[in-house]
Amino acid sequence: MARATANPSAPAPRYERWYRTVWRWHFYAGLFTVPFILWLSVTGGIYLFKPQIEGWIDRPYDNLAAAGAPVAPSKLVERAEVAVPGSVLHRFVMREGSNDAQRIVVGVGAEETRVYLHPSTGAVLKTVGEEDRLMRAIFRLHGELMAGRWGSTLVELAASWAIVMLLTGLFLWWPRDRAGMGGVLYPRLRRSGRVFWKDLHAVTGVWVSLFAVLLILTGLPWAKNWGDYLALVRQTTGQVDGPVDWSRGSVADARERAALDRQSRTALGPHAEHMAASSAAMDGARAGQLNRVVATASLLGLSAPVEITPPMAGSERWKAQSNAADRPERETVEIDGRTGAVVGRQEFSRHHWIDRLVGYGIAVHEGALFGLANQLLGLLTLVALVTLAISSIVMWWRRRPQGLLGAPPAKGAIRHSAALVAAVIALALLVPLFGLSLALMTLIERTILRKRLSLRRILGLRSA
Repeated sequence: MARATANPSAPAPRYERWYRTVWRWHFYAGLFTVPFILWLSVTGGIYLFKPQIEGWIDRPYDNLAAAGAPVAPSKLVERAEVAVPGSVLHRFVMREGSNDAQRIVVGVGAEETRVYLHPSTGAVLKTVGEEDRLMRAIFRLHGELMAGRWGSTLVELAASWAIVMLLTGLFLWWPRDRAGMGGVLYPRLRRSGRVFWKDLHAVTGVWVSLFAVLLILTGLPWAKNWGDYLALVRQTTGQVDGPVDWSRGSVADARERAALDRQSRTALGPHAEHMAASSAAMDGARAGQLNRVVATASLLGLSAPVEITPPMAGSERWKAQSNAADRPERETVEIDGRTGAVVGRQEFSRHHWIDRLVGYGIAVHEGALFGLANQLLGLLTLVALVTLAISSIVMWWRRRPQGLLGAPPAKGAIRHSAALVAAVIALALLVPLFGLSLALMTLIERTILRKRLSLRRILGLRSA
């Protein structure tokens, strides 16, 4: 039988023009995000185990030997205020164990100090600035790089471009004319060199992408710009139900602490000026109210830790708020200080849908929604992201064009690139800061870089 010959009139294989663009943007995104991925993975991995770490740090102040009847809450607050001159009560933290040290947070303006006191003797065991605590420092390192708003902006940009890196990576991974699933769904571990690193990178990426995108999106509410954007959406859509239940950056947190300090001092009435200069015993009415509120709150079964805050000026309503790490378990109760009666209660299930959605997302992000399994899943995701970052560096180093910074020459074709473009546009609309950076990068590439051939060659935009 005669051998078939190729039809010279048949159309050439279709190589979509988007392929080189996808490869280039994958390289751009990786170049920018890899340092952040490594940093955020390490700090995030530490923060995942916040309950265990804080329990280990505080172990000398729990399960203390009893030395008589417990000291009244109001007396403990007085001693905490004396320990930090000029301070007033910000938060009374309910003890989880009857022999645990009493934690009381007092403040002077936006500066807060946590005071540990023996529950039976009232002796001050330890004082530490709230923002100096280890896990607070890790939180700021993770979310703001200890650089305030600018650090938060960088983290937000890196998180957005990491999503682009993952999306473009999936499109580049998509099997094209492959026999078998080796190097697609599982790595070919017996191979070595370039094939090993390529498989490690591609297979890790495909399995971790969904979890990584979820982890990134659930962390965005903490970012300064996206957090403000979300707050605007809440207000525009009429979903506002009190302040947001998540941090919007160190500056916003400082404003909230200062407002709480003013509220507490104003509620003192004629004592406010005196308390601002030194420390004084609580007046009988305020002391009695605190004692009644603590007694009532201890019977409500709120998820620990439970924090009690003073009433606003002209009000007798104290707040007992659960700050459980698993946010769906949180609720806030208002207690009348004169009678000790519960006069208001707001459970998580009654919050607006935006706040509930963000609450579930943050609980997943922090590894708190379903206990240790959630922590381990988060840790596994972070390890996979580190593997992606390191393997990408190795692959680039082994394939880099001699004397060039840019991505290696792209090979192959890609299908369904319109879906990728749509996903990136949707992300740009969802995260406006990313949209602005994408527009700026596209403008630079199409104007400045188009005219600078030498720079284009270095960046891999023009074949060597």
